[in-house]
Amino acid sequence: MGNETAELAGEVPDEVVELGRRARLIETPCGDGIMAWRIWGEGEPLVLAHGANGAWVHWLRNIDALAQDRMVILPDLPGHGDSATPETLDHAGISQALATGLKEILGDKLPVDLAGFSFGGVCLAYLARNYPEVARRLVLVDCGGLNTPFGDIDLGSIRGLEGEARMARLRANLLGMMLHHPDNVDDFTIWQLITHGRRRDVDSGGLVVPDKLVTILPELKLPVASIWAEFDRPHPNPPVQKAALLSGLSQLEFRVIESAGHWVMYEQPDAFNAALKGLLDAKSWGAA
Repeated sequence: MGNETAELAGEVPDEVVELGRRARLIETPCGDGIMAWRIWGEGEPLVLAHGANGAWVHWLRNIDALAQDRMVILPDLPGHGDSATPETLDHAGISQALATGLKEILGDKLPVDLAGFSFGGVCLAYLARNYPEVARRLVLVDCGGLNTPFGDIDLGSIRGLEGEARMARLRANLLGMMLHHPDNVDDFTIWQLITHGRRRDVDSGGLVVPDKLVTILPELKLPVASIWAEFDRPHPNPPVQKAALLSGLSQLEFRVIESAGHWVMYEQPDAFNAALKGLLDAKSWGAA
């Protein structure tokens, strides 16, 4: 991180420091380096995968609630956060690193429930396709790759901007892509955007658009559910997304979280946590 970026990002937020301190950190092989996994809680394992240009902190507002009765396992996906780039810069390389780590961490506790946000959901779908022995059920959260019309997003560069003009552009970027309510643009979301938004080790867009998810849905041999935000900007109109998912699946549990943008689990954590817990507790989609 350059001096200018570090100054803009500021110190790591206290809530991130505290959650990180309480995590069990495990490192597994990834390319020429390691893949970082953080674990909270006990009980039946649940793997949560973050979105593009993010890290485990995408799930900041969900970890404690879900860890009350689950072992919550959060990787930094290959090429993101504290994890090295995968052996190959494609879904095969990402899946290999994920499968290797899960087998090392969980062993005979596999297969495991998976939930992935945006790019992370696409990665977990490929993991379930490539290594079906590790995946029990899959929840897709606001994922692209369905060959549906892209929404109206507003992203601009902060290059050359200073002071309030720079902060205004950062706030606009968060509202133009990730969040629906201005009140949810806070110090943490700006820190996350700056800290994790500049790493480009993996071309996430090329691994998602336009149809990288929908083309493999018929190959998945596990139950699939989905949670969608009412006001998701990049992937708008939940009924359209549900129809796209059903074009490749024989059945689907689908939940919509009201009054939320793309980063749904941060913007409406209580509603999201309840929806995810409800899906994981339900028996109706518990077997393929």
